[in-house]
Amino acid sequence: MSQLYRASEPDVLKPLLDRAATSPDSRGRIIDHASGLLADLRAAQNRGWVNQFLQEYRLNSSEGVALLSLAEAFLRVPDPETADLLIADKLGDADWRAHAGQSNSKLVNTATWGLVVGRVLVGEGPSGPLRRLISRAGEPFVRQAVGTAMKKMGEIFVMGRTIDEAMRRMRKPDNKGFTASFDMLGEAARTFADGRRYFDAYVGAIDAVGNDPAAGHSISVKLSALHPRYEVARWSECVPALTEMLEALAVQAAGKGIALTVDAEESERLEMSLDIIGSVAALPSLKGWDGFGMAVQAYGKRARPVVAWANALDRVMNVRLVKGAYWDSEIKRTQVEGLADYPLFTRKAATDVSYLAVAKDMLAAENIRPAFASHNALTVATILEWAGNSRDFEFQRLHGMGDGLYERLVRENGYHCRIYAPVGGHRDLLAYLVRRLLENGANSSFVHQLADARLSEDEILADPVAKIAAVGGARHPSIPLPKDLFAPGHRISRGLDLSDVATLDATVRAVKAPLALGDTPAAIAAEAGAAVAAAVGRAQAAFPSWSRTPVDARAACLERLADLLEENRDRLMAICVQEAFKTIPDAIGEVREAADFCRYYAGEARSRLRAVELPGPTGERNTLHIEGRGVWATVAPWNFPLAIFLGQTVAALVAGNSVVAKPAPQTPEIARFAVELAHRAGVPEDALVLVTGGPEVGAALTADVRVAGVAFTGSTATAKRIARTLVADDDRPIVPLIAETGGINAMIVDSTALPEQVVADVVTSSFRSAGQRCSALRLLLVQADVAEAVIEMLSGAMDTLRLGDPADPATDVGPVIDRASYDKLMAYRASVTERTVKTLAAPADGLFVPPTLVRLDAIEDLDREWFGPILHVATWEAGKLEETIARVNAKGYGLTMGLHSRIARAAEVTEAAAAVGNLYINRSMIGAVVGSQPFGGEGLSGTGPKAGGPHYLYRFCAERAVSVDTTSAGGNASLLSLDEGGI
Repeated sequence: MSQLYRASEPDVLKPLLDRAATSPDSRGRIIDHASGLLADLRAAQNRGWVNQFLQEYRLNSSEGVALLSLAEAFLRVPDPETADLLIADKLGDADWRAHAGQSNSKLVNTATWGLVVGRVLVGEGPSGPLRRLISRAGEPFVRQAVGTAMKKMGEIFVMGRTIDEAMRRMRKPDNKGFTASFDMLGEAARTFADGRRYFDAYVGAIDAVGNDPAAGHSISVKLSALHPRYEVARWSECVPALTEMLEALAVQAAGKGIALTVDAEESERLEMSLDIIGSVAALPSLKGWDGFGMAVQAYGKRARPVVAWANALDRVMNVRLVKGAYWDSEIKRTQVEGLADYPLFTRKAATDVSYLAVAKDMLAAENIRPAFASHNALTVATILEWAGNSRDFEFQRLHGMGDGLYERLVRENGYHCRIYAPVGGHRDLLAYLVRRLLENGANSSFVHQLADARLSEDEILADPVAKIAAVGGARHPSIPLPKDLFAPGHRISRGLDLSDVATLDATVRAVKAPLALGDTPAAIAAEAGAAVAAAVGRAQAAFPSWSRTPVDARAACLERLADLLEENRDRLMAICVQEAFKTIPDAIGEVREAADFCRYYAGEARSRLRAVELPGPTGERNTLHIEGRGVWATVAPWNFPLAIFLGQTVAALVAGNSVVAKPAPQTPEIARFAVELAHRAGVPEDALVLVTGGPEVGAALTADVRVAGVAFTGSTATAKRIARTLVADDDRPIVPLIAETGGINAMIVDSTALPEQVVADVVTSSFRSAGQRCSALRLLLVQADVAEAVIEMLSGAMDTLRLGDPADPATDVGPVIDRASYDKLMAYRASVTERTVKTLAAPADGLFVPPTLVRLDAIEDLDREWFGPILHVATWEAGKLEETIARVNAKGYGLTMGLHSRIARAAEVTEAAAAVGNLYINRSMIGAVVGSQPFGGEGLSGTGPKAGGPHYLYRFCAERAVSVDTTSAGGNASLLSLDEGGI
């Protein structure tokens, strides 16, 4: 099974194509049956205003997306001012008038005219006539109308707010003949309290459904809802805990005589899920109970062996086959982490092929009771053809979708269909459901194709096997392998798949390998000047030869260095962990970023550092040459001792400069090894010279008048001292300083933001790398209307963090870099004890600063950067976004800022007003990607240009313009060669 996890798509699909194929005779019968199902589906679409409304505002249209986006956020917004802004944002830009009068339903047309009026209301200025009418009426009827509409939409897709309400609804005539699988929640747990609450909800649901076992309803359980750290790195903690909880629920369900199915999760959790499911399936106490089941996602490359695994268990298993629910997020994760290949199929037709092949296996399996979840008429017709007269299986569909597909099959033909029925408050579940609905509404989905009048029946019912065979099973051309994501610019670095247990174990062994650290000689203060002078002299002597080396050759050195970094990844990661106390994910990121810098700057040098021919009058040649400046000093920090150290250095080198590179005194070994690799890659030893030591070495280096430029990353105070040094000597040339310094980085959160997403991004931004990133979140600004709820969830999420050995994959927060940093941070924590909202216990041994949350009365209370895992939180008032941004800007720093909001206008306002180098919207604030998110600040946070961006190399260069009068030597040859004029 594991060999298929990242296997190539054509290789995985080859046996699936054979298994999913149908004979010509069967194909004819399947098409006939599917055509009838299509007719039933379309007839259902024309029944009831709800179906017609959804048909008019399809999920792939801008208006449909606007409505769903409004539904996703509106009901969780407590304050009227933000609610009005959200309505204006979502209704204001869509073309509702184009839908007026287009539906066969009077109710739909009435609703559309309501949207048209709403668009006018939100689109006009505050003094417009309709606005004045609302003001006089004293009733915010637009807001009330939207709230009612959103609750109505919630009823469409949520079976009930409670399990009792959901069961009553299942007894209505519309659901006659159907059974339900009730799912009690949407989002995954973020806190241990969430997990306990969701577990109790499942217990209550099993008890309620078990009171009427004859109804045939069942329960669906999501393991990620029961534990907030359902991750491979926390296997030893979460798998036993989840096994215990699932066992309790299964025993309860067995005692009640009802079925229980474990829902599918993201692919990286598959092996954990199978471990848990297998343990519970083998329990002697559950022998004889045939209600235990699991879901399998056909979009995963391992779907078929998972079904084979389930069939091999010593019991009958209910298996629900679904297409898959996390496709887009898994594609992105694979790309971000630079993994070898995707764990899933990149074409919708390939997923359909996989689904059919696995369905055929399930129908033939001895120990599997199949359930086929699909809204695809062709899929359903194919399964019916293969099943023959059998009724020993069931179909499943989502509540609110697929009406008409199964009614005739259930009520006239005796087939069984179960409705997957979410249960919970609309406010909590709509966010989850909207994302699922948007996936089902993608252009390639059957739901979308059915609603697209431009597609013929033949196109809708085209054979997926033929589609995939025609392209040889090839990956979708718009979804390149992660390594080719930035092609043809540069190949991105390879990541490590830590969700693969074997890879994780090997990585842990590698980073724990004993190293002889501290053996790099550091110049003592008395010798610093002499050592630095000698190093600069070597680099100065090497400059002429290196600068004359063709740019292609210099770039090739960087590309060889990138290869060497990846070849020596294990040792580099081990040094990062043992010398800089980086966790394993951070160590991987460090090596990857260093390699990405090398390849990116190599490509940039080849394309940008060429002589440029400029225009001019006839008989004149004008050329702009780009050359190295001389000796550059690069001074790197300890928090990115490889990535920033090499990023600054290789940029200077590829621009034609020689370099004297100084690492932080805390991390000399990683720099020494990096320089050794650079020399092995072809950089002359005197063109790149390493000097080590403390502030005295840095001071001597930047004071040397032979240094033609300085690239520095570190504190603002040190950057200012360097700047003063560079201008202190009147006889010294004016040299450039590239400085990237710290910041009081703020994230602004309004009441439309999804709290679960906010909390996940805040924890990552604040506490990863023990808060020791320049970009780390220091100041969380939450709209006052939702602040207490967000802070409560954040406090609970902090409880899930583990402090400890950075070589342990379960560790979230390692020690800070040194005693000086530890003492400074701990003294500050002690000074704000009365304002501390949340803090954690730290290990007794080691320099561990506990993650801490500090409440401030005002934004202005934080006036300096605290470089560690200390987060400050304050509030802001609704309607004062611009003022809040201005207050943050007033601090003078300008490195990173974050915004969490579902209001597009809020993003536009923040983008226009935020005086920061990097703005992150609805995501974490760390992890800038070379070539994609150039990094660097302004104001007190740096000089620019941005590292990893298209303008960076120019700062290391001198520009020289050469003008030649070509007529001075006896005429203009270019004119004489023209076949025009003459004697």
